Amino acid sequence: MAVTRQVITSLNRDGTDMLGTKTVAIKIADESIVSGSLLTVESNHFCVLKSRGAVLSVYETGQYAIQTPDKPIIGSIVQGFFGGSSPWVYEVIYINRSKLLLHNQGIATSKEMAEVQYQVDYYIHVDSKNDALALITHMPFDGQAISAAEVAAYAGPVVEQAINQIIQLTPLEQINERVHDIVELIKEHLSATLKVYGIALNDVKLLVLPSDQRMRELIALKAFGLDPLHAVRYYLALRMADKGLVSAPNAACGLPFNVGGPLVSSDILHNQAPQPSTKSNNPS
Repeated sequence: MAVTRQVITSLNRDGTDMLGTKTVAIKIADESIVSGSLLTVESNHFCVLKSRGAVLSVYETGQYAIQTPDKPIIGSIVQGFFGGSSPWVYEVIYINRSKLLLHNQGIATSKEMAEVQYQVDYYIHVDSKNDALALITHMPFDGQAISAAEVAAYAGPVVEQAINQIIQLTPLEQINERVHDIVELIKEHLSATLKVYGIALNDVKLLVLPSDQRMRELIALKAFGLDPLHAVRYYLALRMADKGLVSAPNAACGLPFNVGGPLVSSDILHNQAPQPSTKSNNPS
């Protein structure tokens, strides 16, 4: 760990950052931290200094000498009287102020109870010293660090509720038309929840698609202008063609197939296919 007797830093010995891109906060507790030790805070971090559970100070970028809350005892005296260990137990907590990417995914159901998958990507950051203090006050440490995945786990139920609030009332084919409304609702609910932890929400990206592969292909066929009946017929014909069945054109037209009988010609396929609407734009 990149902590020595006189210098505390969030950098490892090889110069890499302890927090990186997947850690929101990390805790350093070491008996070698004494009054007079130098606390270094990088430009993309905040730092909170605690002693026996009490917050002593919150630091921004720079280098600071640690002092005890009452009468300062310099490091050399502490080392002499206490064998190199501080009578105060210091905790140094570094908070990542860079933008971090979080991800949530799950299953929702449409108005017809059809399952859809959703994927939500969003960016968060800790904006100020007060927010850093709120983070360590309200977000518990499970070990020595708070990871971005743990924050996403806290946000997961909020994201799920916001998505279901709209999707459960929306027909499957109209869900993509409501994506903007869903994103705005996610932002509203998620911002209010993360604010309690001192976390600011930056941007939200949402992807919603049917869970069933066949449903996705049928919807894609309807996008070509096919009505539901022809979309099902053409889907069946495509699957039959993949299997090498010569009766696939008959399935596309909804015509019977007799062994040894003639196959459906391209002209019949053309005549059976639905024709686009040709309404005149000129007033009658």
